[in-house]
Amino acid sequence: MASWPFSCWPLLPLLALALISPAALAGEEVTPAAINTVWVATSAALVFFMQAGFALLEGGMARSKNAVNVLMKNYLDVCVGSLLFWLIGFGLMFGHNATGWFGTSHFALNSGTSWDWTFLFFQMMFAATATTIASGAMAERIHFHAYLIGACVISGLIYPVFGSWAWGGYGGGDGWLKALGFIDFAGSTVVHSIGGWCALAGIIIVGPRLGRFGPRGESRSMPGHNLSLVALGGFILWFGWFGFNGGSTLAADGTIGKILINTHLGACAGAVGSALFSVAMNRPVLLTVTVNASIGGLVSVTAGCATMEPGYALLTGIVAGVIATVGPTLLAKMNWDDVVDAVSVHAFCGSWGTLAAGLFYSGDLFNPNRIAVQVIGILAALVWALGTAWLTYLLIASTIGIRSTTLHEQRGLDFTEHAEIGYPEFQQPQTFNPEGLHR
Repeated sequence: MASWPFSCWPLLPLLALALISPAALAGEEVTPAAINTVWVATSAALVFFMQAGFALLEGGMARSKNAVNVLMKNYLDVCVGSLLFWLIGFGLMFGHNATGWFGTSHFALNSGTSWDWTFLFFQMMFAATATTIASGAMAERIHFHAYLIGACVISGLIYPVFGSWAWGGYGGGDGWLKALGFIDFAGSTVVHSIGGWCALAGIIIVGPRLGRFGPRGESRSMPGHNLSLVALGGFILWFGWFGFNGGSTLAADGTIGKILINTHLGACAGAVGSALFSVAMNRPVLLTVTVNASIGGLVSVTAGCATMEPGYALLTGIVAGVIATVGPTLLAKMNWDDVVDAVSVHAFCGSWGTLAAGLFYSGDLFNPNRIAVQVIGILAALVWALGTAWLTYLLIASTIGIRSTTLHEQRGLDFTEHAEIGYPEFQQPQTFNPEGLHR
């Protein structure tokens, strides 16, 4: 102990508290089940913290007049989505799955084992992640209430039904994709592509922001108001991803180390791959693109982080970085306005990562049967999520309305939807008469 640096001594009480659990103090045995519970619960908390990352990244990429609106969507979609996932989604996804298509038990779970609660909490955080992906894509022009209705459909139906196909069987039975041997360890497709395809449906239905494209279809830049928030949000997402992928072991076992190193390599390779591609194409190396490319790398390795070797995780991340860089250009050519490039990062990179999990399966590389199953899963996610979300947003648009008025969009949704503004020192002329905003 004498060799410890003086600055480390204050940490000793914290170390003692970490090592001496209440069970040990009571003379009880600390069981493997208890250790697994602590690991998964801690990982779930890390996944929840990713919501802060999404909020910062999306808020920073939006213009200042819409900052509060973006944050409100991120805040409340977690709340309503979690309630609906407990009420309906968990049962559809993990209830008894006799048909292979959806579960029929575990709805509104109110009694269960200790592990039931842990597993429900962990999966609830995944549902929140899938739901919030669409938020940033449709930012700055969608009605707040219309967005929340769509979020309810994603968390209560779209996400859990596909999840039942790929991961179902917790309550008995198997999902049909799972029975085929579909590989998606932590959700490149189940979580991220599903959220990304829902985002694509949303931006198609809601349309681009005013002025985003010229009369001849030319793309016009609408930069975000705070790139510091974007970078901070990216780091928080990266940090939370260690719980996202590491916790998907559902056990505190020896496989976690490889999963975490693959996760980290994928993120690093995504950013570096994007930077190298930008230099090769004589493009500037932009912060927003680099952050998104690292997230694209994380998305891509999420499917195969437990089943591929680190070298292939690095390769997967590099390709994802290029996809995240090129994808926004392709969307702009279609006049599809994705404020945060969620479709490229989550749908495109998630699909690539799911394919890579089949290509680079450790000990059995490039197995055509496995690759075919992966392609089936990718296409099933595309058809189900894009189709169902498109119908959902179309129904919302044709009934209660989905798009903010031109005047409200010009003023900013902070002022018109919430009677608050994010930067009152610079937006004082808009702070009067909040009661009359919706007249």
